Amino acid sequence: MLIVAAAMVDTEDRVLLQRRPEGKPMAGLWEFPGGKVDPGELPEAALARELDEELGIAVDPAALSPATFASARVGGRHMILLLYILREWRGEPVALHASDLDWVRPGEMQALAMPPADLPLIPLLDALLQASRDQAER
Repeated sequence: MLIVAAAMVDTEDRVLLQRRPEGKPMAGLWEFPGGKVDPGELPEAALARELDEELGIAVDPAALSPATFASARVGGRHMILLLYILREWRGEPVALHASDLDWVRPGEMQALAMPPADLPLIPLLDALLQASRDQAER
């Protein structure tokens, strides 16, 4: 199962997380927005589609920068999660399929209940954002 997700980064280097709604697997956990890649669909196109469906925002697939990935068993299936960094989108994110949204810094994510596949991505995301800040300061 191929899953794509976005680390949407605002101008303060905070990342948007959404809370899974009641009635869904892993309800109440915080996650990066995204979803499944349909057969024949490119990952970047799938993520742009998912962000439109979940958050009501428009994303140019070319604005998605591959960041890292995770591999995990979910139930009886194997999942590959591709995480992209996104800094540009059109519209204001709205929780269309989540119970809540929140902007948090990667260092704050460790204290949140998140799906097991997302947890190893946090230190990598933090390092990538730190490297980006360091480069901008030069």
